[in-house]
Amino acid sequence: MLVCDLLAIGFIVLATVTAPGPVRGDWFRFATIAICATVHLQLSRRQEERRRSRKPTVQIDLVGIWSFAGVVVLPIQLALLAIVLSRTQRWFVARRPLYRFIFSTSSVLLAAVAAHETVQSFGANDWSRLDVPQSFTAFGVLFLGGLVYFASQAVVIGAGAILLSTTRPTMRAVLGTREDNELEVVTIALGTVAAILLVNVPAALVIMVAVGVIANRIAEVRQLQEDVRTDPKTGLLNMRGWREVAEREMNRANRDAQHCALLMVDLDHFKSINDTWGHPAGDDVLEYVAHALRSATRPSDVIGRFGGEEFVLLLPDADTKEAEAAGERIRQTISELHVPTTDKRGGPVAISERTTSIGVAVYPVHADALDALLQAADAAVYEAKEGGRNQVRMA
Repeated sequence: MLVCDLLAIGFIVLATVTAPGPVRGDWFRFATIAICATVHLQLSRRQEERRRSRKPTVQIDLVGIWSFAGVVVLPIQLALLAIVLSRTQRWFVARRPLYRFIFSTSSVLLAAVAAHETVQSFGANDWSRLDVPQSFTAFGVLFLGGLVYFASQAVVIGAGAILLSTTRPTMRAVLGTREDNELEVVTIALGTVAAILLVNVPAALVIMVAVGVIANRIAEVRQLQEDVRTDPKTGLLNMRGWREVAEREMNRANRDAQHCALLMVDLDHFKSINDTWGHPAGDDVLEYVAHALRSATRPSDVIGRFGGEEFVLLLPDADTKEAEAAGERIRQTISELHVPTTDKRGGPVAISERTTSIGVAVYPVHADALDALLQAADAAVYEAKEGGRNQVRMA
């Protein structure tokens, strides 16, 4: 984080000293962007506070619409000043430790410098006097600038801070969720439109402010939908979310006359973990098992927490042989887990060599509907437990 902060300071000084100064028209555009960003921020303040209180991880800031618009239209000095003013106001909504807020601001400033230099390297264009071929060229330059802006932040925050600060990095944590990346793309796209309007029809930016505020509300609704479908302890789908996705996959398998497999994973003697080391240790084990399930399955597999110490997986296009092999792979992966956690007194302890019983049922071999498939897999789990635990049983 300190390296990023120092780099941001260095590049800001370098860009400010070497770039030509602003002219009168630039100050008007700067004031317009600053006003639009302030109005957008104040009108969406409540939505942002609620989003950030529910999600402690990286947040996509939709006020970045105006940051990117300034990057491609303004001289670099004014573009960076607009970002600093916007981020200073955001501080009162962010509710994050100061060092983290400064780091995220530095990442935005670095991305701004990189995107600005990319756009300027193709020469200045007067967007108010473009013919059709020139408009395609201008769009290509803006697209490239947006790509650099997006990738720079992804590298600094994702591949930099998150990757280096977690012991169990995942693609989802490093690169962000699909929803996060979609929102970032929308922010840059709207920023591009705002930049074009700023040059040609500044008064129309009122519409962009309204669009930005509505986008904030849509983002909040999407986050609420995600929260409803997600188990907070493991980050996996809860049964409501899992069932929605699983039913779609079952319908697809039925339509395409394909197999799909359902695995019920039950941790053996899980109650003893809570009784011996405490419930926080049990929660850590559940989190590690969730990570193990992700690493031992395909991206297309649907993983959910069934409840307590039980997990459920739907494997599209998996027949009996493939499902049983997947079950064995999962059983082996969980048995090799080493979970650093704490005991009841808060002292360090490591939990390892945990076993699991897994039941497997395959559509349409064992059942022709999701509920019946769940029952078949659950019955197979009990057979595995009665047979000595730590094994995979087919329905």
